[in-house]
Amino acid sequence: MIRVAAAPVSFGVFELTADSAGLPDPDAVLAAIAAAGYEGTELGPPGYLGDAKTTRRRLDRAGLELAGAYVPIDFGPEQDLGELDEVLDLLPPSARPVLADAGPRRPFSWPPLTAGVERAVELARTRGFAPVFHHHGGTRIERPDEIERLLELSDVALLLDTGHLALAGGDPVQGLRDWRPRIEHVHVKDVRPGIDTLAQAWTEAGFCPLGDGVLAMDRFFDELEGYAGWLVVEQDRLDVPVPTASADQARSRQWLRARGF
Repeated sequence: MIRVAAAPVSFGVFELTADSAGLPDPDAVLAAIAAAGYEGTELGPPGYLGDAKTTRRRLDRAGLELAGAYVPIDFGPEQDLGELDEVLDLLPPSARPVLADAGPRRPFSWPPLTAGVERAVELARTRGFAPVFHHHGGTRIERPDEIERLLELSDVALLLDTGHLALAGGDPVQGLRDWRPRIEHVHVKDVRPGIDTLAQAWTEAGFCPLGDGVLAMDRFFDELEGYAGWLVVEQDRLDVPVPTASADQARSRQWLRARGF
C-alpha cells in the first residue's frame, strides 16, 4: 500500500536553513501538510519539531505519522555517526532513516565510502530501523552509474528521488525499472523547464507541483504500480512563504488523488 507524505523542506526548512532565523512555525507547517490531505511528514532538521516527546505530541495533534528523516553523513574513515544517533532517538521504529552523503563532490575511493555506508546502516539496523540511501545532487552519489556502484557494493535499500535523479542526468522511469527490487522509499518532485542544477532548484522554485514540470510523471506513476511504502512529495527550496508552499503541496496532493493515489 502506498502512503503519501510531505516534508518541511517544501516549506524551506532543511539542513541548509536549520540555523536560520525566521523559519516557519513547525505547528503551522504540520497543520498545512495535514490540511492538504497528507498522511505523514518527514522530520526536517533534528530539533525543528522538538525533542522526541514534543515531536510525537505535535504529530499527534496534526494527525500525521513520521515517514522518515534525512541524515547527511560524511562517509569515510573519520565519519561521525553522532547525528544519526541523535536522529534515531527522535524516530518511531516505523520511520525510515534516510542516509545521504554529506558531499560536496570530490575525488574519492569506493572502499572507504562503502565501509562508511555499511557502518551507518549497521547502526540503524542494530537500533531496530530499516535505513535507505538517498542519492543526492552535489554529493558523491548522484549519477546513475554511482547509484549502480553503491548498490553493487552494499546491501542498503534505495530511496529514489525523481528530481535529484533527473538533475544528475538520470531518467526516473528507467531508474524505477532498473532498481525496483532495492527501492523502499520514494521522494517525488517535478522539475520546471530550464532548471539544470540543484542550486537553481533551491533558489528559483525549480521543483514545482506535480504535473507542472518536464518529468514524465504519469509514466512514473504507471511504473510505480505494486510499490508499497511511503511516497513523499517534496519541493526543496529556500525562502518560501507558508501560504505559497501550502498551496503548492495541495495541488500536488490533488494531482495524485486524480490518479488514484
